[in-house]
Amino acid sequence: MRHLYLFIIAALLSVACSAPDPYESLNRQALEEYNIPVRPGYEGRNPYWNAFSGKFLYAPAFDFKPVDGAALYKYSIKPAAKDATAEWSFTADAPNLSLAPVWGEVEVGNVVLTVEALNQEGEVIGVAGERKFYRDSPFTAPYHTAVRGYKESALLALLHIHNMSPMQSWKVAAQPDMSYNLNTYPCKIIGSTISLEVLLSKLCPELREDALLIAENAARFLIAESRPEGEPLAFFPPTYYGNYITSGATRNKGKTMTMEALTAANAFLDLYDVTQNEEYYNRAINITNTYARLQADDGSFPIKMDFLTGEPVNGVKAMLHPLLEYLQRLEQQYGVKEYGQMFERAEQWMREHTLSSFDMTGQFEDGTVLGLQPYENLTNCTAAPYATYLLGKEDMTDGELQDAIDLIRFSEDQFVFWDSPVKRYGVKLYHTPYVAEQYKYMMPVDHSACNVANAWLSLYQRTGDELSLAKAKALIDHITILQNANTGMIPTFWRNFFSGEDWINCTLLSIQTLLRMEELENS
Repeated sequence: MRHLYLFIIAALLSVACSAPDPYESLNRQALEEYNIPVRPGYEGRNPYWNAFSGKFLYAPAFDFKPVDGAALYKYSIKPAAKDATAEWSFTADAPNLSLAPVWGEVEVGNVVLTVEALNQEGEVIGVAGERKFYRDSPFTAPYHTAVRGYKESALLALLHIHNMSPMQSWKVAAQPDMSYNLNTYPCKIIGSTISLEVLLSKLCPELREDALLIAENAARFLIAESRPEGEPLAFFPPTYYGNYITSGATRNKGKTMTMEALTAANAFLDLYDVTQNEEYYNRAINITNTYARLQADDGSFPIKMDFLTGEPVNGVKAMLHPLLEYLQRLEQQYGVKEYGQMFERAEQWMREHTLSSFDMTGQFEDGTVLGLQPYENLTNCTAAPYATYLLGKEDMTDGELQDAIDLIRFSEDQFVFWDSPVKRYGVKLYHTPYVAEQYKYMMPVDHSACNVANAWLSLYQRTGDELSLAKAKALIDHITILQNANTGMIPTFWRNFFSGEDWINCTLLSIQTLLRMEELENS
């Protein structure tokens, strides 16, 4: 009998050992794809966009200029450490090509690339360029799996926000409790408050009355603070309120970020969906009408305006993916098609300016765009949602699909970290995998993780690409791991030794992303 048991155990071990690793093919696919550069400038579709980039997952190419008399160029990559002896090299007939020939061999870490010009005899006659950067860790599954169900995690986070004292205060007053000082951003935070409470009213019927009371009082506040009918920014709620503006208080007082009113418009639509109160639907439409009046002939909008006069604060143009997503919702959910001209102009502007330059610049209400050089502050917060918008089009073209893929690859290349490049005190500084927000704030943020995860989910749903699903799942599962099991709080910042503010808009997107993953797994 003992021999029979040993035989069975041996057979089971043999089967287990011979079973294919379910992640092997995905990891191999990821490595192969990392050899394909992201919109390199030598293709002619856009300029070289990576002058300020600090790390790469996909084989990069740099805007190095030819050297007179050069017959060939030698590309040499070495570890940045002074005592390192490794080197990866190849030759090519131009100095600005991708590092694909050796990229798969380059070890993770800080490296130095030197491109030398060679004459016919193979002698070095000059240096076309040199660049230091971080060769980042590739996607290597499996990662940590979710520690609780996605819907359970979403509900815990919803209840955490709902039970916060500043949220409960909305039940007795249509005024924000400024002890939660992020209420100083009404469109973003109070708009998200409305959407979050509407979502809670759907998922927890026993809390519906309380949740809708909070949502409607928050909506009354936004309506009361909005510009009156007939004003240049009619029906727009403010971007800024009170005295708690965290950055740039002087330059931002009395100003408004043009795209911010869309968060409020979406919140009004959410509230209309559950109450069927036409006031909220009409409020959203009136905001849309103001956008239609503000749009320039070329399809653009100013990034920031004076809240009273509607005059542009500077010459910088806004990224229009939030408007495109909003108009897409109006058309697909409510059958509203009368904004077709605004829609087409905005699409054309993004195509001819943002895609053609590939300048996915960051535009945040607590930052500034003044004095920035092109590509100096790139962000996933433009690229990934723009990709999600394109993938959500009912009539998406093959070209738009490829643009969406490029935007997602760019977001991963520059902002996704599958492993932490820095260690301090013997532990990782950041919780990986994570997604950093922008060049000017390379902080892991849950909102950014969700931006990129949602883009991958949209790509998976459109194409069936299992690698996209696996990458999205790795980020979404990590939300459940970082969530406080006692309070339900999802941290905004994924950093050790750092207790940051709980941004409601970020938590809302995490909740929506968790619920999307739940629905996808059960479909």
